[in-house]
Amino acid sequence: MEFVDICCILSALPWIFEFRDRLQWQTSSLALSIMVITQSVQVFGRKKTATAVAYCKKGRGLIKVNGRPLEHIQPEILRIKLQEPLLILGKERYQDVDIRVRVNGGGHVAQIYAVRQALAKAIVAYYQKFVDEQSKKELKEQLVSYDRNLLVADPRRREPKKFGGPGARARYQKSYR
Repeated sequence: MEFVDICCILSALPWIFEFRDRLQWQTSSLALSIMVITQSVQVFGRKKTATAVAYCKKGRGLIKVNGRPLEHIQPEILRIKLQEPLLILGKERYQDVDIRVRVNGGGHVAQIYAVRQALAKAIVAYYQKFVDEQSKKELKEQLVSYDRNLLVADPRRREPKKFGGPGARARYQKSYR
């Protein structure tokens, strides 16, 4: 490198540092403003191997599961099971929030139970973070008095199969002759 090139670089250093600091300040203020704008919580619900992640934010009462509205979930008996936490709490509790749920793993019924738990936990978490502690306690009491599994995961899992039989506990038939 020549002496002239080094002088140019050294003279540009203060400008580079000033630009870098200004850019860093702008990006941090932008991130802060985005954080303030979106009041949201993210919770999960589980049943067996199914996991549902619910993202709850301020909105107009939209609830979607894997991008589809609740009305499109089949069969109807499982849709009713899915709507239980919403029916217990009442429309006024969730009309000002949007909830989007992603679910994967497990079977149909396990997925419905995981989504159901995620919905209930999302509304409770939103009220705790952005409304007030008293209304959160009321919601929790209502949900737990109806069904504890709306807020607390069921720890039961399938027991692994062992040798000497067709399943976890059953053994093959034994012959003495």
